[in-house]
Amino acid sequence: MTIDHAPDDDVLSAPSPDVDLETAQALARRHFGISGELSRLSGERDRNFHVRAACGAEYVLKFAHPSEDARIADFQTQALLHVARVDPDLPVQRVMRTRNGLPQATLCVDDPMTPLDETAAPVAGSTRVLRLFSYLPGLPWPVAERSVAQQHNLARMLARLDIALRDFRHPAGDLHLPWDIQRADAVAPLLSAIADPERRALAARSLARFVDHAKPMLPHLRAQPIHNDMNIHNVLVAPDAHDTIAGILDFGDMVHAPLIDDLAVAAAYQLTPSADPVAAIAGFVAAYHAVNPLRAAEVDVLFDLMMARMVMVVAIGGWRAARYPENADYILRNNAISWQRLAACDAVPRATAQRVLRAACNLS
Repeated sequence: MTIDHAPDDDVLSAPSPDVDLETAQALARRHFGISGELSRLSGERDRNFHVRAACGAEYVLKFAHPSEDARIADFQTQALLHVARVDPDLPVQRVMRTRNGLPQATLCVDDPMTPLDETAAPVAGSTRVLRLFSYLPGLPWPVAERSVAQQHNLARMLARLDIALRDFRHPAGDLHLPWDIQRADAVAPLLSAIADPERRALAARSLARFVDHAKPMLPHLRAQPIHNDMNIHNVLVAPDAHDTIAGILDFGDMVHAPLIDDLAVAAAYQLTPSADPVAAIAGFVAAYHAVNPLRAAEVDVLFDLMMARMVMVVAIGGWRAARYPENADYILRNNAISWQRLAACDAVPRATAQRVLRAACNLS
């Protein structure tokens, strides 16, 4: 079966127009007054550049996907501004304003050098949002030494971030956004593209677990804006102290969703494909709970949500890699281990996962 479009999301199915280095440099100068050396950074939907300014400062220049509703970019920007106000010690990027004092610029897709009114509302498909952020120094988690203390510190940092976002609200929170676990069952049509029958059946079982048990509970759980993508590629540690979390990157998948979804995403990437995957993340969940206490109903669906996230990773990732082979390495960076993790989780009865995670949080 051939699938032409990802479920409900043109941003994932439409290619993002390229931006050459010369144009990016010119736009950085025009809109932000920044001159310097630019190099490309990877990204799923946006076009991103690392900027080394002539003054020595470093930034990230981000061109949003033209098909993405401009309210989504503003959602992310306003969230960062909110976090900077309520918990300024959290290691997140800072928003750099344009020369006119705005948090973003609006560009014409066909000719980005054509001046546009920065205060005008962007038009989906014909304009794209340009933003500049501070560059966070640090060592990427995937190349750092691993430890239990490091893992628990990340859980505590995520808990702090969720507390900081608790009272933040934005109209884009009501939009259908990519990678939202609440809509995990929307990837069901993509499962038919999984060639291996055993893997296809595994993904189907895991998705059924979400549909039967977690999805009916989600409307009754606490909801708020969440980061929604705390995978190891979005975390920096201190180069001289790998247990210290030095940076939280990429708010590009933010959603307004059940709070427990944020922990589910993060915990899914902390799983080891071992004989006891629940024990592997119990300490991580307990560390989060110690800072931002969870409720029993949230803990009871956590493992189901983790499995749903992994199904989304392998289903959407596999489909997009086939569609965009030039970006396959980036898209598939979590796929192989996600299949291993999913297989390990499949062997765990729901009641066992609930019991162990409740015990880790001292919940009866």
